[in-house]
Amino acid sequence: MPTVSRLAVAPVKGLALSHADEVEVTAHGVPQDRRFYLVEESGKLVSGTKDSPLFTVRAATDPAAGTLSLAFADGRELAGKVELGDALKTTFFGRPVGGRVVDGPWAAALSALVGRPVRLVRVDEGGGGFDSYPVSLLSDASLEELARQSGDGPVDGRRFRMLVHVAGTAPHEEDGWLGRRVRIGGAVVEVTERDPRCRMTTRNPETGIRDWDSLKAIKGYRGVVDDGINFGVYASVVEPGWVRIGDPVEPL
Repeated sequence: MPTVSRLAVAPVKGLALSHADEVEVTAHGVPQDRRFYLVEESGKLVSGTKDSPLFTVRAATDPAAGTLSLAFADGRELAGKVELGDALKTTFFGRPVGGRVVDGPWAAALSALVGRPVRLVRVDEGGGGFDSYPVSLLSDASLEELARQSGDGPVDGRRFRMLVHVAGTAPHEEDGWLGRRVRIGGAVVEVTERDPRCRMTTRNPETGIRDWDSLKAIKGYRGVVDDGINFGVYASVVEPGWVRIGDPVEPL
């Protein structure tokens, strides 16, 4: 039976991924995944396809203590209690997301990193900072098939920034789950659509530098489906629950 092989979250959207042994999947997603995000001075969502230095910053949150820490590649670390300011509405891929601007030193440090003013915002609804759907799935076999087809060696799954990685399937078996419900540990999701990939996947997940044309590699053997270059799938949450490494992944 397929099992969960990796769980990846980003406490601050667009920054480095963190890996967890377990996550709580609520109706809105994982509460501390993409709980914070960055906006331009205009209020527009900062694009991860453009701001490669952000990949080098590692964030951690402590919801009980209400704290946030950022660790930079040069060894600096900023940590403190989150103080919320003005309310802000941001559009995430056509979906309105409510949040509050975060006061404190984090925005200034991130602005210096990307070379222009940005603001840090906390999503009002824990788990509400996802792009299109609260859960994303990708099989290890699909990554291995991409590596085989491209001939470029192993592919780092972090490029695709998926919540759940799945072991024990055939390549792209997850595509066959479209329209079906899937039990993942203690949660049940409904697979809704293929995940269209963007230029972010061409960047090295450690450095943020564009170092491999992932889109060309995927398109080369999968073509264009549903007007997109797709890899992995999105899902909505039917039954909330906890998901842990090693949990069974069972199409229903």
